[in-house]
Formats: sequence, structure tokens, C-alpha cells
Amino acid sequence: MVFRKLMAAFGAGVEVDTVLTNTGVRPGEPLRGVVHFRGGNTDYKVEGIHIDLTAVVEVEQGDNEYKSTYSFLRQQVAGTFQLAAGAQHQHPFEVQVPWETPISAIAGHPLHGMRLGVQTELALAGALDKGDLDPLFVSPLPAQDHVIGALDRLGFQFKKADLERGTLYGSTMPFFQEIEYYAGGQWRRHFNELELTFIAGPRQMDVIVEADKRGGFLSSSHDAYNRFTVRYDDPPHSADEALQRGLEKMARHRGWF
Repeated sequence: MVFRKLMAAFGAGVEVDTVLTNTGVRPGEPLRGVVHFRGGNTDYKVEGIHIDLTAVVEVEQGDNEYKSTYSFLRQQVAGTFQLAAGAQHQHPFEVQVPWETPISAIAGHPLHGMRLGVQTELALAGALDKGDLDPLFVSPLPAQDHVIGALDRLGFQFKKADLERGTLYGSTMPFFQEIEYYAGGQWRRHFNELELTFIAGPRQMDVIVEADKRGGFLSSSHDAYNRFTVRYDDPPHSADEALQRGLEKMARHRGWF
């Protein structure tokens, strides 16, 4: 356990460490952990603890592009309590991971290009302190995992993933995830690359695929787009069939198929 000291302005200060019980979760599941405190040389009044789920997002502004950290869930997990000098205290917490949380790990491996994290905010004597970013690894829902596996079976090769600022139709998030692939197999004749986006909910998800015509990636005159819905209680082969139909439709849309 590694404590970090809060607020040098408070002299000896308070030390805190947040330990996640399950750093690997799926959308819709509870994320659990414990916030550990160690008091300083005097008594302190802790006015509240909040947990923030955050994501690093690509932001385009004119000709400039930069990365910014967005909070997509903020939840109070503790109210006011007294922390006596030198005392140790711990507070367990549980927050529900939003259904639309992007994927940051597949098959136990971090997804290249993704950075999700958990921050603990402590309100102490009228001041706020946000701790370091603890990595959060979100695995796909079974239905998402099946679509990803279907692309693998069709010969598409993973390139990278990132988060883009913006809100898609049907989404409540201020950003969306793009999982990018190189085209493979028979699809190499039709597309250069493909982008995959999920908008997940408690009972179903929308799948968005966008691909380019060979020779120009996602330009206004060369891109093709398809969106379909997968219910979680549908047979697994339904997602495969919907994806296959979507890819064929995109190819026909430009007269490539």
C-alpha cells in the first residue's frame, strides 16, 4: 500500500491511498475499492469523498489536436467524518460503471491507445485534492466481444483505439470510442481501414462501422457507414450475420461488391 500526502498547506497533512478491488470490470458492473486514510499531527474534518471515472480524449479544435481528460462519472461515496490525529481510517466504496464506458482491455491485455482511470477526490477543511490516476481496465461485454471476434475471423487486423470528443445519436457520453482496423481477407479488395464504435445499454447495443474506399480514408466522398442493433439475448450468430450484411451493404453502396 502506497500512501500519498495531501495538501502541503496543512502541515503534516493527511495521507491517503485508494485500492481498487477489481481493476478489471465490464460496462454495467460495479467497481469496488477501499479508500485508506492516515491522519497527520492534528485532527481534521473530512467533508466528503468523491470517485471520478476519467478518460483521455482526443480533441480537435480548428487545425489543432490535443488530448484532454474528461470525467464521465462522478459519485460521492462518503459524507462528513472526523479523522483524528495519527488515526487510520478506511472507507469501502462501490460505483456502477456506465453502460457506455469504452473498452480499454481485451482478453486481459490493455487496448493500445486507451487510457481510463479512477481518481479519488477528498474535500478537507474547505479545500479539494484529487489523487493520482489509478488505471481502470474495462473488458468488452459478451456481445461486444463477439463482434470483435467476428472482425478477427473476417481477417480484419487491429490498428489502434482512441476516444474522440463529440456525442453520437443515442449516446449520453461527451466522447465516443473508435476501434480501428486494417482491412483483411476478401475485404481488402473493398476497404483500406474500418472503424468500430459501440453504444451500449442495459439490454442491447448499437454497433457502428465506418470504412473507407481504397485510396482515401474517411473523406466525404469515399467513406461508407452502417449502424445496426444487437440485443444481448439474441443468438451469437445474429451479430455475425448483421455485421456481414453491414459490410456487404457498405461495399455495394460504393459499387465495390
